[in-house]
Order: sequence, then C-alpha cells, then structure tokens
Amino acid sequence: MRTDPTVVTAADVAPEPWTGRDDGPGPEHLRWHHAVGLDLAGAASCDAALVGFRSDEGVRRNKGRQGAANGPRALRRALASMALPSPVRVLDSGDVEVADGDLEAGQHRLGRVITSLVDRGRPAVVLGGGHEVAYGSYLGLAGSRAVREGGRLGVLNLDAHFDLREDARPSSGTPFLQMARSEELRGQRLNYWVLGVSQPSNTERLFRTADELGVRYLPDTECGLLGLSRVDAFLDTFLAGCDVVHLSIDLDVLPAAVAPGVSAPAAYGVPMEIVERVCTRVAASGKLAVCDIAELNPDLDVDDRTARAGARLVHRIVTSGGAPSRPA
Repeated sequence: MRTDPTVVTAADVAPEPWTGRDDGPGPEHLRWHHAVGLDLAGAASCDAALVGFRSDEGVRRNKGRQGAANGPRALRRALASMALPSPVRVLDSGDVEVADGDLEAGQHRLGRVITSLVDRGRPAVVLGGGHEVAYGSYLGLAGSRAVREGGRLGVLNLDAHFDLREDARPSSGTPFLQMARSEELRGQRLNYWVLGVSQPSNTERLFRTADELGVRYLPDTECGLLGLSRVDAFLDTFLAGCDVVHLSIDLDVLPAAVAPGVSAPAAYGVPMEIVERVCTRVAASGKLAVCDIAELNPDLDVDDRTARAGARLVHRIVTSGGAPSRPA
C-alpha cells in the first residue's frame, strides 16, 4: 500500500466545521474548535491529524453491544470546547464509514488514509468505532514509509482484552491476531504489548495464544497507583524496543465508573491517572505514529463520561506529542 506523499487520501465522509464555546479572541482563549482545520492541503503543516472510523460491524460480529459507529461524532463534540494550553494545528480529514457490512474493505480504506497522513510526518489519531479499527490502523502503518524503510514497529494496546480471538471472520475481537498473521507474512514477529489485561475477561486459550505469539502484558491488578514503578518499567522497555509506535486505546481499559459507554464495561479497570500517564509518555517519546481510540458507544454513555475520558486522552496525546522518529 503506497501513496504519493504529497497527497492526503480523502476519507468517505467529509469533515464538518467544528464549533464550541468561545470566550474571545487570542491565544489566551484558545480551544480545540479554534485549532482544527479541514483543508487536506494543509496536512504538511499540522501537528496532528484526525480521522474517524464509523464502524461497529466488528462489534456486531463479536456479539457485543452495538453503537460504536457514533463514537467519532461524540469524541469530536467532547473535544471541541476543551481549552488548549498553547497553539496547535490539527487537521480533521473526515471519516471512513462501514455502512454496508464490508468491514474488511473499510479497514483497507482507513489504512490508505492513515498511510497518507503518517507519510507527512505527523501523528494520526483515529476516532473509533469498535476495536476493529486497530487493524485498519495497522494496515496504514505497515504501508507507511517509516515502516517500509526499516523502522521497528511496536504495538501497545491499553485494553482489558487481548483481542487475539481466532474467528472465521474478522471482528473487534481479532485485530491483533490479524496483525500477527500479517507480520508473519512479512517475515516478522509482531511486537505486541498489552497493558491492563483482565484475567476474568480472557479465556485460558487467549492467554496461551498470547504466550505463543510472545506477547508481553501487564495485568490490570498490577496497573494501579501502587504499581506505578512497574508500569513505568513496562513502558520504558517497550519504547526502547521500537522506532514507530501504534498506540491502541480500548476505552474499556478504564473502570466502568469512568467509562460506562463501552461494549464491555470493566469491573476493575486501570485508573485514569495511569492511562493518561502512559499516553502522555508515549506521545512525548517522539515515536508515536498512530493512536486509535476504540469502543466508545454514545448510546450507553452516562453524562458523556466515556466521551469526555476519551477526548481528554486525545487532548493529552496531541498536546504532549511530536512527530515520529525516522529510522536511522
């Protein structure tokens, strides 16, 4: 999947103008809706780019609670009035939409958009959508110049689930096994790490699959504030072993009180303080190429808690980040 680096591939649905609270002119009143542009021609000068993935076909196939296709709209709405600490330039490149049940084609379309954005040297933030979004993000990174030219890819998943399910059809439960199989075809082993895995939410078969694939993981019970040193060491080791990072955030990694609007709310979960710290450190590493936010279901959200939590993580990532490092 190669793209002309001078052209940003258009998504299925054009972006709409952002609106929000306005306290007056000048940088001291800056909010997200002031900083977002819609012109694809300006991609080269942006600090980060957004693309939505309107899909819950993967959730449907995985027998989950549907509604995540409306997640991108809710995340944008939650972001719009957030105050910015300093000026940033963000491109909204619109949405890829899976409206016909053809998830696989939608993932490939998303991949083409991401490749065109990443090849401009700025992080892409994907607003999901079910966690099937992660395989589309991977396709985009695998086709990017940074990975094709030898950059070591690392995938960090903040999630209560491994999502290594082996099913006849791809779903929200299969993206990381799909990545592993795709990497095998490239003669590589997927460098896949998971923070926040919940033992009761993953069968022994899934743990065996993770072990067979060499997955490194930290259980949710070791990701509390008292385990901060373990989390930091886990993250340091991950970042040291890769040049290009794909950060995938399933909002069900957060406790149900913080993120009720997901397909499978967490009975335990990883505290927001830890999740935000991890996101901030990954963004600040300069290695982040793609981040996707998955599983927000506005139909199940209470007081927009989940949308606000996801938006805050996007806010931290964009305001803490830098362009991904180029491989030597």
